[in-house]
Amino acid sequence: MRLILAAPRGFCAGVDRAIQIVERAIERFGAPVYVRHEIVHNRHVVQRLERLGAVFVESLDECPTDRPVVFSAHGVPKHVPEEAARREMIYVDATCPLVSKVHVEAERHYKAGREIVLIGHAGHPEVIGTMGQLPEGAIALVETVEDARSFTPRDPAKLSFVTQTTLSVDDTAEIVGELQRRFPEIAAPHKEDICYATTNRQAAVKALAADCDIVLVIGSETSSNSKRLVEVALRAGAGKAALIEDSRAIDWRELDGAATVGITAGASAPESLVENLIAAFEDRFDLAVEELRVTDENVVFKLPRLVA
Repeated sequence: MRLILAAPRGFCAGVDRAIQIVERAIERFGAPVYVRHEIVHNRHVVQRLERLGAVFVESLDECPTDRPVVFSAHGVPKHVPEEAARREMIYVDATCPLVSKVHVEAERHYKAGREIVLIGHAGHPEVIGTMGQLPEGAIALVETVEDARSFTPRDPAKLSFVTQTTLSVDDTAEIVGELQRRFPEIAAPHKEDICYATTNRQAAVKALAADCDIVLVIGSETSSNSKRLVEVALRAGAGKAALIEDSRAIDWRELDGAATVGITAGASAPESLVENLIAAFEDRFDLAVEELRVTDENVVFKLPRLVA
């Protein structure tokens, strides 16, 4: 069996920062520290932080006012920190800086009098957070090329777009292309909103997919960037592709007849899960392991002052 490991893979700078924020908050304030929504979309990460003293909730109403609360890496609507401040809570915002960049862009467009199109997936926490930065109706959600074709703006001359940071690069390019075809004056982000980590992980999967009988993506079912990696692998020529939470989730019958397997991990999946998966293969096959690296990543984000 030949295993090809995609690189880069796994944790991005925003995820690493968010996890560190929870760990530092527990060190500084003691347990429990409350976290609004899963800090990142990975059950293994969440369970480890729970063992350290994190309590995950979905609403500020579930948090006592005398304990710190951390906001997840996906970002939150503006009313959440406002409510925390009103209740005089200690809070730390772990929103990825690249998501915060999208929030700032949306605010800039709004102040310039533009209607904003957000390309993203309905119900995803990042989309909820971005739409919650501005008054209701200021942002219109577009999920597909078909949505872009049927969208009717209030004024085509005063239109802009931003995107969720974890989308398929190719799918998003199609949607943007349709919007720009229909509305040539639409204002674009100064720099692409899809984050460097999403772009790099998709590029690595594209580079190995055509050589693979199957590509295994380690990640959570709730992780947008992980699910996109499965789609990218299939589109790039992999025989099969599957999202698995960890090595225990493999259906080994799916690998019957496979000679080459690609492995990657979504941006919220720890490298330990990749190591465990390789070990599971070693128990069953005579392995040749290689890494296919498309770029190096050296991005680091500063921690908030409260936990730095």
